Amino acid sequence: MSLFNDALRSRLDDIRAEGLWRELRRVDSPQGPRIQLAGRELVNFSSNDYLGLANHPALREAALQALGKFGVGSGASRLVCGSLAPLHQLEEALAAFKGTQAALTFSSGYTAALGTVCALLNKDDVIITDKFVHACLVDAARLSGAQIRIFAHNDLDELETILNSLSNGAPTPRHTARNALIVTESVFSMDGDHAPLREIVALKEKYGAWLLVDEAHATGLYGASRRGLAEHFGVSDRIEVQMGTLGKALGASGGYICGSRTLIDYLVNRARSFIFSTAPTPVTAAAATAAINLVQSAEGASRLSALWSRAEEFNSGLGRTSLAIPRAIVPLVIGDESEAVAAADSLRERGFFAPAIRYPSVARHSARLRITLSAAHAGDDVARFVSALKAMSPKYIIH
Repeated sequence: MSLFNDALRSRLDDIRAEGLWRELRRVDSPQGPRIQLAGRELVNFSSNDYLGLANHPALREAALQALGKFGVGSGASRLVCGSLAPLHQLEEALAAFKGTQAALTFSSGYTAALGTVCALLNKDDVIITDKFVHACLVDAARLSGAQIRIFAHNDLDELETILNSLSNGAPTPRHTARNALIVTESVFSMDGDHAPLREIVALKEKYGAWLLVDEAHATGLYGASRRGLAEHFGVSDRIEVQMGTLGKALGASGGYICGSRTLIDYLVNRARSFIFSTAPTPVTAAAATAAINLVQSAEGASRLSALWSRAEEFNSGLGRTSLAIPRAIVPLVIGDESEAVAAADSLRERGFFAPAIRYPSVARHSARLRITLSAAHAGDDVARFVSALKAMSPKYIIH
């Protein structure tokens, strides 16, 4: 045991020396615009709870009702001891919300990615990913055994070059046993920028590829029905695999895949992270269903309007111009890992919580404060936060 711990301590020393040390910070309050941390109340600019639903009364009430009827645990895998009704209700609500034939829920977005990509591809196939896709999709690509090709972030020319090389220069639908899956996020989690989905869809159709789009940071925020960025660009019905999470704008937890009935039936039979995982709890499923209904309501529209108002106030306060498509994620890139940690510590002393994001979440020497806005923030919260950032006077690169 001593040799084992000595080896790990040596590795931890290296992590500290690189400015990459992490630790868990206990929070003694619900998620919201303010959290209790180490006996202090801090204004929270780190959460993905974009619409402020994580502690919403409607979600709490739905969870309590499910708790009273179905209890706490789900028992086992859904294929082993039966599939509880709240999960079916959630999947029906998800499919209707996303405008797809069917949906399947997973315990997390991570397991949704692993299960889906590894079920769809094998060593004879190719997966083509944007360089900045989330780690869960990177890991899924590696585990699938497929050949991995990576195109520079949002670089349509490089994507087409790869697709063209795979089709031997013939831009026609593929009819071979070797499948090609393009993978991208719609809203990228670390930079908050958007994928050119219309153009990517056009390319995948030109070359007969499949497309998986992770809408984790877009669901609930974009489109006429707030389905996501794919709806905003009018390409939802041209994407084979729509992936996302229930734990961001929807305020609950879990992951999902939406698509054709055939896709969902296939995943039920082949997605190992679904087959071999204990099912999500009925409590979280009921809360997520309530969130989907709320997002589509008048209150959901009002909360979204409030979110974009806070985003506009933040950007204006920092002297940034308005964007054609608003963003809830604003990266303040510092570069050096230790400097980013020092900036986060300084903000915490001023009463604001915005932890440093460092490698491997982002590339080395691109450490940052990843600022996220919420509908639950007050205008005064944003104004004071902007003042705190200006008082610190770091040389931020604001994307």
